[in-house]
Amino acid sequence: MISIDGIAVEFSGETLFSNVSFVINENDKIALMGKNGAGKSTMMKIIAGVQKATRGNVRCPKEAVIAYLPQHLLTDDDCTVFEEASKAFGEIQDMKQEMDRLNKELETRTDYDSDEYMDIIQKVTDLGEKFYAIEEVNYDAEVEKALMGLGFKREDFTRPTSEFSGGWRMRIELAKILLQKPDLILLDEPTNHVDIESVIWLEDFLINKAKAVIVISHDKAFIDNITNRTIEVTMGRIYDYKANYSHYLQLREERRAHQIKAYQEQQKFIADTKTFIDRFKGTYSKTNQVNSRERMLEKLEIIEIDEIDTSSLKLRFPPAARSGDYPVIAKGLSKQYGDHVVFKDADMSIARGEKVSFLGRNGEGKSTMIKAIMGEIDYKGQCDLGHNAKVGYFAQNQASLLDPDLTVFQTVDEVAKGDVRTQVKNILGQFMFSGDHIDKKVGVLSGGERTRLAMVKLLLEPVNVLILDEPTNHLDIRSKDVLKEALLAFDGTLILVSHDRDFLQGLSNKVFEFKKKRVIEHFETIDNFLERNKMESLKEIDLKG
Repeated sequence: MISIDGIAVEFSGETLFSNVSFVINENDKIALMGKNGAGKSTMMKIIAGVQKATRGNVRCPKEAVIAYLPQHLLTDDDCTVFEEASKAFGEIQDMKQEMDRLNKELETRTDYDSDEYMDIIQKVTDLGEKFYAIEEVNYDAEVEKALMGLGFKREDFTRPTSEFSGGWRMRIELAKILLQKPDLILLDEPTNHVDIESVIWLEDFLINKAKAVIVISHDKAFIDNITNRTIEVTMGRIYDYKANYSHYLQLREERRAHQIKAYQEQQKFIADTKTFIDRFKGTYSKTNQVNSRERMLEKLEIIEIDEIDTSSLKLRFPPAARSGDYPVIAKGLSKQYGDHVVFKDADMSIARGEKVSFLGRNGEGKSTMIKAIMGEIDYKGQCDLGHNAKVGYFAQNQASLLDPDLTVFQTVDEVAKGDVRTQVKNILGQFMFSGDHIDKKVGVLSGGERTRLAMVKLLLEPVNVLILDEPTNHLDIRSKDVLKEALLAFDGTLILVSHDRDFLQGLSNKVFEFKKKRVIEHFETIDNFLERNKMESLKEIDLKG
């Protein structure tokens, strides 16, 4: 059992949350909910021990293992996929090496009666008890099972991690976490970077094999499937529901209805009391009653109605100069890493004003194609940007590339040019950064806040070609809707990579399908593509691939 006791977080004179307490039991599967910026990720970091609370503490048994998967992950590139995943057993391997070292030292020493010799024997005994108490496991087989469950192929095991995208590196880290068999798993947006096969595998693991779990996710189906408890962070406090997400939404509406009724009754009571005070103030016979009611009002704790996230982004893509007829052209384009062929002999032409989608399984080359278009990688064949093409590019890891030591204002101010600099505060306000929020360091922002800030940077200069690689990963439902409205109004050329069918509906009139090392052009909408392939969801691409 892990207990969170009275934790509070304050920064820049603002209280994120205060006096928060709850207990995590062995089989709790908890969804941590709340609007972007409410403090979900901060609370998770405190439980993980990577951030300190201003007040309060987290208590857990000494032997408890807490594993944490953050939203934004920086991994080293000095080993293969299999070697990196095997680091999950590093502590056990270190324990065995230390036992071997101590035993060799005992073999060479002859001071059998010395305190030092007895200390070594004690250390070997203690380590041995701990080591041999661990269940005997075929560690290589466990690593293989976890990696393949998360979508890796056997031939990937010996590839350097540097060849993989941020999403695939996130899977390696997730494999390491799952292999540790922790007492508590903390997952911050785990489904953003994994395909449907991996999501199904992860759901099964969390339901049937994991102990306690706390997850932050905007994937409703995922959290509904795995959770049995919901903790909502709102207005600096929490509400704890013994219910999954869908049931929690119903209970929250009932709670607000009770709050509104109680608030209205209290406001009527306050108004009646003030009327009495105003009427009889100065009346000698009513002095005691007036004073009593004044003191009562002073001590009265005003009922608060929980906020509903009614904020919205007001995205406006500024007009840009007209591009040439074909802003993006590729002929005979091929890309491979070593012996691994991503795609070959791909042809692609995207006309001015076209809105196209890149669809296909993870790892089939969608993001690689975008990097080729942007000139970020080497390739064989031809890939050109057309005349006067001004490109705005939002990469999958765009939010994580922001400097964590800069404030929100500094992040935008350093890229703003000319007259735009005088409008920085107004632009930030449109993206829900106002007041003290603009002085926050990027490092303390939630994933959704960082994504919004990265969007601000993207929109500061006019572009006529927008390339967006999974732009909605860390955006809440409301923010996705507003972004979609802005993209529908955008009169330039749009290239979109996304697994989110609702977001893509109506945005695309051409599909490039990435499949089996080929890029296939389809002149159809997302719905037409899915209907033709007898699919209900874009995620089924990953299953049928």
